[in-house]
Amino acid sequence: MSRLTTDALGLLLKNAISTSSMRLGRVVHARIVKTLDSPPPPFLANYLISMYSKLDHPESARIVLRLTPARNVVSWTSLVSGLVQNGHFSSALFDFFEMRREGVFPNDFTFPCAFKASASLRLPVTGKQIHALAVKCGRILDVFVGCSAFDMYCKTRLRDDAQKMFDEIPERNLETWNAYISNSVMDGRPKEAVEAFIEFRKIGGNPNSITFCAFLNACSDGLFLNLGKQLHGLAFRNGFDGDVSVCNGLIDFYGKCKQILRSEIVFAEMGTKNGVSWCSLVAAYVQNHEDEKASLLYLRSRKKIVETSDFMISSTLSACAGMAGLELGRSV
Repeated sequence: MSRLTTDALGLLLKNAISTSSMRLGRVVHARIVKTLDSPPPPFLANYLISMYSKLDHPESARIVLRLTPARNVVSWTSLVSGLVQNGHFSSALFDFFEMRREGVFPNDFTFPCAFKASASLRLPVTGKQIHALAVKCGRILDVFVGCSAFDMYCKTRLRDDAQKMFDEIPERNLETWNAYISNSVMDGRPKEAVEAFIEFRKIGGNPNSITFCAFLNACSDGLFLNLGKQLHGLAFRNGFDGDVSVCNGLIDFYGKCKQILRSEIVFAEMGTKNGVSWCSLVAAYVQNHEDEKASLLYLRSRKKIVETSDFMISSTLSACAGMAGLELGRSV
């Protein structure tokens, strides 16, 4: 590493971030300090801030930020995004407003981070302040900023503000529709989620796995069984028959709609299964009072060394209780 250019050092820092290698990052940082004049070029300083922040060393990231005289919106966004990524939402908001106190305006990448932090902390007043700033900066019409604001309003239970924000987004992309459908389901409004999906299809929208899973959650009621069946066909016609998350959603959907045979067929035809696949079918059996099948499937999953979840264990225990399986319940 004796003759590395600044570009090469930058690439090494990117590699440290992508591989989550703090050791590599610190070695590169030491080389920068040793071979380059202080302070380093702004783009290298930004890489360092991003590396420390994303690898969950926020204090180191702040030290580099404070030692960077030419810090700009990219520098601050590198810090804030890493804090949000690692769940430090309060710190992210603190640094977001610290950036504003320095006179730096957020960009299209900073605002979504701030909205996510506000949503995660359930701070609607703070979210509204950030929304007002986005309007002032002329960023609210950006689809990602608008979608983040919409999601914040949904998560802070401000339905009217959320609907208004959704209506004002000029060009709704797939992520926007996914957010609308998912939040409607989580908010207990499956009919609105179904209506939104139908509207999305009418305007020529092409769903992805997130859309399909959200819609299946909305249809998890006998009233929407036929719609769910239609979605099943649409998903497979669009090549999602090998998508594990979609298949897991179908197992869960059919189980909740008392169509356990269909859940079994989807499970049996899956080329690749994960822990959620097994858990979904165990839960479907329990929901349909097939306690013995649920217990036997759990035992099969253990033989295949499938990673179990708390929900899978609780479902199996419910099955054991249903058939008085004391010995199996103790082993679980």
